[in-house]
Amino acid sequence: MGSCCSSNATNTTTEDLTLTARPEQTDDTIARCPVMAGTPVVKADAEAKGLFRDYEGQRYWFCCAGCGPAFDADPARYAATA
Repeated sequence: MGSCCSSNATNTTTEDLTLTARPEQTDDTIARCPVMAGTPVVKADAEAKGLFRDYEGQRYWFCCAGCGPAFDADPARYAATA
């Protein structure tokens, strides 16, 4: 079984935004993808590519384009695990 990140159904040119270590990164610059349980995401990179959603006053960042539609289908489920 594949994950939402195994194929990029919405945008084949958007790369995976999982964390690549950079010395300037801090806890304030890193988020965890709520769909791909705990996958680290660089917030600025995700925002630049539109890989985020706002739900009930909270922002959620995604590791790939496939996670947005999954989150949209059941935001309460993913928000509860974030």
